[in-house]
Amino acid sequence: MGFAIGVDVGGTFTDVVLSGPGGVTAVAKCLSTHDDPIAGILTGVTRALGSVDPARVTRVVHATTLATNAVLERTGARVAFVTTRGFRAAVPLGRHARVEEDRYDLRFTPPPPPVAPGDCFEVDERVSARGAVLTPLDPGSVRRAAVEIARRGITSAAVCLLHSYAEPAHERRAAAILREHVPHVVASCEIWPEIREYERATTTIMSAYIGPLMTSYLSRLRERLAAIGIDAPVHVMESGGGVVSAELAARRAVSTIESGPAAGVLAAAGTGLPDVISFDMGGTTAKACVVRGGRPEITHEFHVGGKGSFGGRRAGTGVPIKTPAIDLAEVGAGGGSVAWLDPAGALRVGPRSAGSSPGPACYGLGGGEPTVTDADLVLGYLSSASMPLSAALAAKAVDRLAGPLGVSREEAAHAVHEIVNASMAAAVHVVTVQRGIDPRGFALVAFGGAGPMHAAGVARRFGIATVVVPAYCGVASAAGLLAGALSTDRVLSRLDAGDPEEVFAALAADAAADLGVARVRVARSVDVRFKGQSHDLTVDWAESREELASRFFAKYAQVYGIVQQGEIELVSYRVRVRVTDAATPATPATPAAPGSGGDAESRRRAYFPEAGGWLDVPVHTRGTLDRVRGPAIVEDAESTIVVPPGWRAAAGPSGAVRLTLEGAA
Repeated sequence: MGFAIGVDVGGTFTDVVLSGPGGVTAVAKCLSTHDDPIAGILTGVTRALGSVDPARVTRVVHATTLATNAVLERTGARVAFVTTRGFRAAVPLGRHARVEEDRYDLRFTPPPPPVAPGDCFEVDERVSARGAVLTPLDPGSVRRAAVEIARRGITSAAVCLLHSYAEPAHERRAAAILREHVPHVVASCEIWPEIREYERATTTIMSAYIGPLMTSYLSRLRERLAAIGIDAPVHVMESGGGVVSAELAARRAVSTIESGPAAGVLAAAGTGLPDVISFDMGGTTAKACVVRGGRPEITHEFHVGGKGSFGGRRAGTGVPIKTPAIDLAEVGAGGGSVAWLDPAGALRVGPRSAGSSPGPACYGLGGGEPTVTDADLVLGYLSSASMPLSAALAAKAVDRLAGPLGVSREEAAHAVHEIVNASMAAAVHVVTVQRGIDPRGFALVAFGGAGPMHAAGVARRFGIATVVVPAYCGVASAAGLLAGALSTDRVLSRLDAGDPEEVFAALAADAAADLGVARVRVARSVDVRFKGQSHDLTVDWAESREELASRFFAKYAQVYGIVQQGEIELVSYRVRVRVTDAATPATPATPAAPGSGGDAESRRRAYFPEAGGWLDVPVHTRGTLDRVRGPAIVEDAESTIVVPPGWRAAAGPSGAVRLTLEGAA
């Protein structure tokens, strides 16, 4: 049997997991190479393979932040937007909202639109919301727009005609004409044919914006993997947790914008606990997500590049993307987050990160600013595990804070630790308390290189009594990639379609064709709203109208806290298609993570002010841990688990470590 490789490229580290017939065989963590991400991938893959023949690799699954970074850094292709006459201003006008720090700014400048107003073009046509042709398409108007787009040197175009989800013929014809002149053309009916004109337009534009970049990147990745002997197909994780071929990911690039964070949530969902909060703290950001009944929460609209408050992104501050995505809250708090003093002398942490270059001061790569990693090293929580760390450089960096604050080095470091815990707790607050969910009934699943060091501190703020740290937690996102089967989503808006079965069958057939397979398992859902209302909720499909209404009423009460009934209206039909072919590689269960050998316990000085300050605490390796009472530290090759006073840690199944708050019921 062959091997599978999971590759997750983050802002600071690139993680690689090699899985073979017996489970996870090897892992590798190396610094990300931002100028050439593929170089870091090849370094990690080579380390993980070791003596394994690259030809034995049968599957490579990749999560990347390439699309997200392109949107945030505005490094995508120049895009021309083509729409129905009279609607060219819809995207430049957009929607704008202000978060707290901008609300009273008299000089507030809205962010630039995703397409410059001068690059928006109109064509003559009109279709009603029910699909009736009101004005036939004028091919001449499309050709004139195409010629002008080509004359300007624009190589990517997004076509989004009014109500094309109801009748796509005009849009398909317009896209065909444009492709005679423009190399890369994306049509909304091919990407995401869903109601709401502005959101459908921005989704199409973003796919055209990052599509050429993604196509080039994935092509180069396949070539360079082949150069080291790996000819296996490359798959990419979508924002909603599905896994698709590199070819489909290039065609529908917008679906990969939240690719990286999705993989970690799948790893958390795979712990076997029904209700958990996924907590992923890497080098640059921390992310939280709720998993209920073993299923991550899914949103059908998210915003990229926007601002937010306390871990959330506010609608109107970024670009709306109307594709399925695992519902995450994210804050700029990670191991590389820089600690600094504001003009008033108050200590702040993040959102700026030292990243992988120069990285935290303790990396010895030229960085001098104090970071969360430096603080954790000063506190004795961290040791040189996956890479050498300099305690002297970390101490020097933290002293830059201690002097102006008038406190000791360890007090400054502990303040950094506590502030970043509070920042990350904001992400948990967004996905739980702000949505009416009591987090005390959940376990916190911590992973990422820095997550297990901070998890107990975050959990305690919410009264969460159980923290689970899975095996290989430092590379959990890469491991989560291997848990996903080939799958993808499709949607179509049809206002009360006459025959839903016909719509679902067509969607499933299109999705199966996307995956290039015949045998699939199909999950159906539908967007429902009260008749006369504008917004809808997604519920699992039921053939009985009464059952469908009952599910909608229950979901409405859950989301809004109001029990209400009335006449319903069906808006959009959705399918998630998963491959059931036996040939699809399966990822065996992960065995217990190996310990580093030697004595079951050593000791190290660590700072716990709640227990009196500096203490000699036991240090266990994960593989030799039975149970221990805090304060204590548990280590393995990729991560460090801090067990604070008042907590107990014990070995769990499949190599996991379970922390329990003492005195909890």
